[in-house]
Amino acid sequence: QVQLVESGGGLVQAGGSLRLFCAASGRTFSSYAMGWFRQAPGKEREFVAAIRWSGGSTYDADSVKGRFTISRDNAKNTVYLRMNGLKPEDTAVYYCAARSGSMYYTAHEYNYWGQGTQVTVSS
Repeated sequence: QVQLVESGGGLVQAGGSLRLFCAASGRTFSSYAMGWFRQAPGKEREFVAAIRWSGGSTYDADSVKGRFTISRDNAKNTVYLRMNGLKPEDTAVYYCAARSGSMYYTAHEYNYWGQGTQVTVSS
């Protein structure tokens, strides 16, 4: 069982940066692949980035490639999403998710979800 709590969201101007945090509980955190997803009003939940349990492999959506970086610190039970060059279209609620096994880019593959953190980018 894994419980996830996101933080770090806020209001930022276009071109700015934010760093999101996802704190996980549970002794087996290091065995879980982690993902970040986002959902804008009226839209479906969208994949952003994923990272393997070891942190040695990551996968980013084309829409954020080169701007966002996912990382993790298993000693701190934390996953991060560094977001640079933010655009108004990045505005959404950002969720972190966990699954046992390989990383995936589809939401239904993930078993555990946080409550989300709002990111708003003004133009």
